Amino acid sequence: MKLKKYEGNPILKPNPKNQWEERCVLNPAVIYDDKNQEFVMLYRAAGNDVRHQIKLGLATSKDGVNFVRQSDKPIFEGSHNEPDGGCVEDPRLMKIGDMYYLTYAARAYAPGQYWLVEYVEGVSKAPTYMDETDVCGEEIPAFAKENITVTYLAATKDFKVYKKFGRITEATVDDRDVYLFPEKIGGKYAMISRPKFKNAGVKMPSIWISFGDDLIEYDKPELLMTGKEWWETQRMGGGTPPIKTEYGWFMLYHGVDDKGIYRVGAVLMDLENPKKIIARTKDFLMEPEHDYETCGIYEGCVFPTGTVVKDGTLYVYYGTADTYIGLATADFNELLNYLITQCKL
Repeated sequence: MKLKKYEGNPILKPNPKNQWEERCVLNPAVIYDDKNQEFVMLYRAAGNDVRHQIKLGLATSKDGVNFVRQSDKPIFEGSHNEPDGGCVEDPRLMKIGDMYYLTYAARAYAPGQYWLVEYVEGVSKAPTYMDETDVCGEEIPAFAKENITVTYLAATKDFKVYKKFGRITEATVDDRDVYLFPEKIGGKYAMISRPKFKNAGVKMPSIWISFGDDLIEYDKPELLMTGKEWWETQRMGGGTPPIKTEYGWFMLYHGVDDKGIYRVGAVLMDLENPKKIIARTKDFLMEPEHDYETCGIYEGCVFPTGTVVKDGTLYVYYGTADTYIGLATADFNELLNYLITQCKL
């Protein structure tokens, strides 16, 4: 089974009229707002500036296909003097209770134009941009000194005004693709993450799960799943926040092969014990095929970050080649049936 890509892709492109989003728009968080009966998208964007200051924009849609930008200015960004001042990236949205929660990856310093990398003995060295106003030195915290990505939490009720609550992942571990389950499980909050642990006995960056009594503090992560198939041999990470179904918690994830190509898979987790995998795709559901997926900042990438189920249709929103935003769909019941009958473990 494969996800059906929208013929009019990409559904959102860079906007040359705004400097902060003239280079790329990608990896959006999308959720359905029942109150206003509309799809809400927070999308990652950046311009051609040397700092490559990554920010989030806001767009909405009545049909899930045609999105309209709601502002010429970023709707969410990091302050230069705050821990997330370098950039805010790859948002995910979850509704817990009456509040919308936003998880986002961030760095202390701007990443620079990271696609212009240097290769030293086969290792890529991404640039970091600092200027005379940046505080740096040997004694600053490790996440700032190494400019690794950590994940933060914020909340909103209207997608315009946000309250930042701070870091939810370890300060010494590069960790992104982080998001929460939409409700407590066994009285605890649950979180998916993709930490780059060192000496953890896992061969590649993988998907981990952790639990906590508070939205900020979580227990030690436990390995949920790691690469098995040929298309997920380099690394894998969570894609879209879990959706509760009668069969289990449904989630999309990304896998990366030895050539660096990103593809999309799906998994079902037990409702009462999400550490238990019920079903997992052996074959990918989506891969890069079209020019907008194979030509861009990162050639060969489909990166799912948002899903909405509306009138029986699963809407999948994904970044393409780190440059655009695409849409794919599926009959949700048909996809769940495929997982249960063809992919059950």
